[in-house]
Amino acid sequence: MGLDHVRLAMPAGMEGAARGFYEGLLGLAEVPKPLNLAGRGGCWFERGEARIHLGIDPAFSPARKAHPALLVDDLSRFLLRLEAAGVPIMQDAPLAGCERCYVSDPFGNRIELMQCTG
Repeated sequence: MGLDHVRLAMPAGMEGAARGFYEGLLGLAEVPKPLNLAGRGGCWFERGEARIHLGIDPAFSPARKAHPALLVDDLSRFLLRLEAAGVPIMQDAPLAGCERCYVSDPFGNRIELMQCTG
């Protein structure tokens, strides 16, 4: 039927870094976690249909291959903002009408950014 959200792990106590990256740089808004989950730490972000939930994992290991792919409307402009913030960009070959690249969140999780023209 559809996808509700993607969950990524993060280390404990790093919510500020998550907010700086996902909200400040990627432009996703933080949304409140349900009260029954709020005490577990982590943060939830969304924009349109893109929903990323970051949860605390005591045995944290970054997702370096598995990743969410976020659609953007102006990849070049988006990358300029990320580069200005010191975020390394990993280019990749286009896919069927989509320019794309990868970045890592502050915890090493892989994030794909895509702009599709058709």
